Amino acid sequence: MTLRPLALALLISGAALPAWAQETDPSVDPVAQTPRGSWAFGAGVQSDNRSKQVSKSDGDASVWALAEYTSADGAFYFGPAVETVKSNGAEVELSLIGGWRPQVAGFDLDLAVEHKWLVDADMTDDAGAWEFTADVIRSIGPVEGRLRLQHTPDGIGSTEAWTWYEARASWDQSPTLSWSAGIGQREQEVGIDYTGWDVGATWRLNDRLELDGRWHDTDADGVPPTALESYDSRFVISLASYF
Repeated sequence: MTLRPLALALLISGAALPAWAQETDPSVDPVAQTPRGSWAFGAGVQSDNRSKQVSKSDGDASVWALAEYTSADGAFYFGPAVETVKSNGAEVELSLIGGWRPQVAGFDLDLAVEHKWLVDADMTDDAGAWEFTADVIRSIGPVEGRLRLQHTPDGIGSTEAWTWYEARASWDQSPTLSWSAGIGQREQEVGIDYTGWDVGATWRLNDRLELDGRWHDTDADGVPPTALESYDSRFVISLASYF
């Protein structure tokens, strides 16, 4: 008689084993049974570090890396980044960004706040800056358009407030080749106002590697007193990996 309860317990436990043996879905919280967010990483090298069509590396090659955590619904994200620059005696720039990507009336929005700072810069203060970015994106088939508004109330170093307006369009010719171009206007309290543009192509070499070739130019190059190499036109090649 004493064996029956033991046999019943073994039978129940044996029936439950297949369920216990199933692999746990790493994207689901085992306690709350809700989807988890995920991390993504990227790294790359480029023949020139261009931002808003102006060189941040005095025309020299640059490397960068980033990490980004995205919530399970894809709406919120944050992460750090690092890149090599040549600015105010510093050769490295760090940043931390957080943002929200909602959808409104068929448009994708990307609203972000980013803090950047130079490592071992010559200046004792004002080596960091806050940047606020708002993107409005619309995709129709293989074509995508984006409008960007970016503002800094107090830039790094002697740069005071500035605002950047940009329009960009891209076309996916194939699953591995896309073309894109952009034009923007930068207005600065301390510094020159200029218009910059770029056009180029991106080749997806495989699922994790892409090659980009792009022509950058501004209307400020060669105009005294702004005859600086950082504003000169240049063809830039970039190789990036995402995983």
